[in-house]
Amino acid sequence: MSQNRERIRALNDELRQHLLAGSAVITPGIAALGPQAVNRLVQTIAVFDDFSTANDPYGEHDFGVFDFDGNRVMFKIDYYSKDLKSHSTNPADPSVTERIITLMLAGEY
Repeated sequence: MSQNRERIRALNDELRQHLLAGSAVITPGIAALGPQAVNRLVQTIAVFDDFSTANDPYGEHDFGVFDFDGNRVMFKIDYYSKDLKSHSTNPADPSVTERIITLMLAGEY
């Protein structure tokens, strides 16, 4: 695995596990589950480890799907420029990348 890919995965894991070094967004469907469910969902994503070549082909830990309280839930990490106007030129470099994790119901995709 390349050093860039390892660095991207580590940064994504940091965001997913600790909500550090980035931002989090929830969709209306996730918000409708209520604050307690959202807190449990965040904890579930923090320990998510079901990464495989099928759902993580680049080894970046930037996407996951799982069942939660009878709902199919997805998370996705995207890489933007610091001004949020374009994609990051180098997702391995936190000085030029703003990571955003989005939590959504699969039906909202």
